[in-house]
Amino acid sequence: MNYNQKLQLLIDGKWVGSSNRETIPVFNPATEEVISHLPIANESDLSNALNSSKKGFEIWKKWSPLRRQALMLKTVEIIKRRSDEIAKTLTMEMGKTFRESKQEINQVIETITWCAEEGKRTYGRIIPSRDGLARQMVIKEPIGPVAAFVAWNFPGGNVIRKVASTLAAGCSIIIKPSEETPGTGVAIGECFMEAGLPPGVLNIVFGVPDNISKFLLKSSIPKAVTFTGSVEVGKHLQSLSSQTLKKCTLELGGHAPVIICNDVDIAKVLNKIAYWKFRNSGQVCISPSRFFVQEAVYKEFIRGFVDITKQIKLGNGLEDSTDMGPLIFGRQVEKMEYFVENAKSLGGKINCGGQRFGTKGYFYEPTVLTDLPMHAKMLNEEIFGPLVPIIPFKSLEDAIEKSNSLSVGLASYIFTEDQKSSHFLSNNLEVGIVCVNHTIVSVPETPFGGVGESGYGKENGIEGLESFLTSKYITEISHL
Repeated sequence: MNYNQKLQLLIDGKWVGSSNRETIPVFNPATEEVISHLPIANESDLSNALNSSKKGFEIWKKWSPLRRQALMLKTVEIIKRRSDEIAKTLTMEMGKTFRESKQEINQVIETITWCAEEGKRTYGRIIPSRDGLARQMVIKEPIGPVAAFVAWNFPGGNVIRKVASTLAAGCSIIIKPSEETPGTGVAIGECFMEAGLPPGVLNIVFGVPDNISKFLLKSSIPKAVTFTGSVEVGKHLQSLSSQTLKKCTLELGGHAPVIICNDVDIAKVLNKIAYWKFRNSGQVCISPSRFFVQEAVYKEFIRGFVDITKQIKLGNGLEDSTDMGPLIFGRQVEKMEYFVENAKSLGGKINCGGQRFGTKGYFYEPTVLTDLPMHAKMLNEEIFGPLVPIIPFKSLEDAIEKSNSLSVGLASYIFTEDQKSSHFLSNNLEVGIVCVNHTIVSVPETPFGGVGESGYGKENGIEGLESFLTSKYITEISHL
């Protein structure tokens, strides 16, 4: 099937192609074929994007929340009409199954819809005054133009979290989607522009990530930065932003512990967590990635997970029979090999998988590993792939110690029928998100974000909107 998305930059309301610009190839990770070429923004493009975002902000902030809502909901209707087309683009550039891509586009639709509604509820407050003649008010105002940078693993979801929240708050935005997966973000941008978004409110640029971030963040025009990606890059962007004191929202890496207590029905737990692990080939920041299983059910859990893993069918995400697509690029496959070789050198046991798959595409087998020491690389570095390390634990205190052993703390999962155990584990896990007895971690109305080196600030929920709002205090007396 053909990749039909035309790749362009969006600057000041105009679509800009590759004429007189460098381009880089975009690959289909399932076939390793070049499917398109992406234009790279030059310094003139970036200057224009900055200036247009400033002008666009002056226009957009004056639109009433009701009027902004109407345009965003119009965008939703356009995305709905194009959902199959955009999902196909997403699968071809990222590799995930078409079913997952469709779910992601539905998430895009839900996020825009929720943010559009919530934008009408950026309430201030009246504070009782000590002086009967004075009135004290706090009002919420949009912070200003925003610079956004997102990772490749959710080309629709990562982009729309930034765009929908900033627009609902009354801000303009310059966003750099990933160069590996550009078409989905461009398609979403097309839908906003077709709905009538004013020029400059949304700008989309691509290029060498460090060059783009340095150019945009040295400018005083963006007042906030929002980023989804690795810990290392997040720290770098924070450092760049400090020179102009930009507000930062950083959604960084994770290494989610899964704690499975011995009082559960293992078959039910496996039905929920095993397939969730292999979603997007494990390339998810909230993917369950360290499995801590209480000793009494440890062997049963391993047997069940291996049985399910052996049934996972790898292939091109556009094929209906595919359960798991490829990794995004060859470096991810090499990373899986690095983790597995390290595990084997430390006496780890491969219960199934453990190899590249096929001769074309960036496929790696779903792999279950046991007998790992706690200093194994895959237990201490974010996996971002289809590896399943399973570790036994004795007591709840032991599980907490193992789970909290890292500097990142994004998501976690607990499976227990005992409320006391649930409360103890929930209260003692050092993470931003705790999910008990299910796996639905992120929806538009709930806050998303971590602690420690997983970053700070929240996306989604009213907390996500407030990342792009400032509080202004006004106190007045009606007459001198």
